Amino acid sequence: MTQPSVILATASYDHTIRFWEAKSGRCYRTIQYPDSHVNRLEITPDKRYLAAAGNPHIRLFDVNSSSPQPVMSYDSHTNNVMAVGFQCDGNWMYSGSEDGTVKIWDLRAPGCQREYESRAAVNTVVLHPNQTELISGDQNGNIRVWDLTANSCSCELVPEVDTAVRSLTVMWDGSLVVAANNHGTCYVWRLLRGTQTMTNFEPLHKLQAHKGYILKCLLSPEFCEPQRYLATASSDHTVRIWNVDGFTLEKTLTGHQRWVWDCVFSVDGAYLITASSDTTARLWSMSTGEDIRVYQGHHKATVCCALHDGAEPSPS
Repeated sequence: MTQPSVILATASYDHTIRFWEAKSGRCYRTIQYPDSHVNRLEITPDKRYLAAAGNPHIRLFDVNSSSPQPVMSYDSHTNNVMAVGFQCDGNWMYSGSEDGTVKIWDLRAPGCQREYESRAAVNTVVLHPNQTELISGDQNGNIRVWDLTANSCSCELVPEVDTAVRSLTVMWDGSLVVAANNHGTCYVWRLLRGTQTMTNFEPLHKLQAHKGYILKCLLSPEFCEPQRYLATASSDHTVRIWNVDGFTLEKTLTGHQRWVWDCVFSVDGAYLITASSDTTARLWSMSTGEDIRVYQGHHKATVCCALHDGAEPSPS
């Protein structure tokens, strides 16, 4: 099977994961996922595997196989896994769960390598571009930085007490971090390197982005430069695109009929894929703000999407 240069996958409450031809909108592979619903999808940097975070497992599927069976299962979480991602070379995976933990998994060895206690349901985890810090956000409103070198929590922030941090995103160069919460607010910090190796958060902006929940916030990728955008996906059925220079509203993407749960930029930032409770995923042109493709096939809420249309990392 020839490997597609663009890998696009979605998952739904209908207990399936679907792979799509991004241009044509054709679904070419469906994986049944009977164990639970899938909360999050992520593709490995080398485009070989798709991780599906469910309750309470993470399953790894071979992107280039037609086998419905996962090649690997990661099983030590005890509740919904809400976040999953990979280190840049694909050597290890991180996850965050409603069981209150953040975990690290070595992909070349079975079992969980490390565990950090957040003491509240973890909704979101991102890896700092320096590859040595994980940043998590939880249901009680805490943001924590986990220093993987020192193996400890190096920083704690509470932007708004008792307001769940729903989504976190870090700029590709490590200069900004954005946290989105259940009140439709985004908190933006500059990330400064202190005299120690520790990252310091300097408050930069507070953005009232939506009246409803923000379910996902995402900063644009490196190849989008010199434009820098923040996308916010909301329960108000829209995605808003903000210019990071001043946080002015550039565009509102309208077309979804229900909550928009997830979004992901193409590698050059020219397109955005979104996933919604209206059962569809959509491909948007960032230049026009129009949806140019609708991916239809799921028959319940589509809650997450993953896209990898970039080059594979060169072997270091």
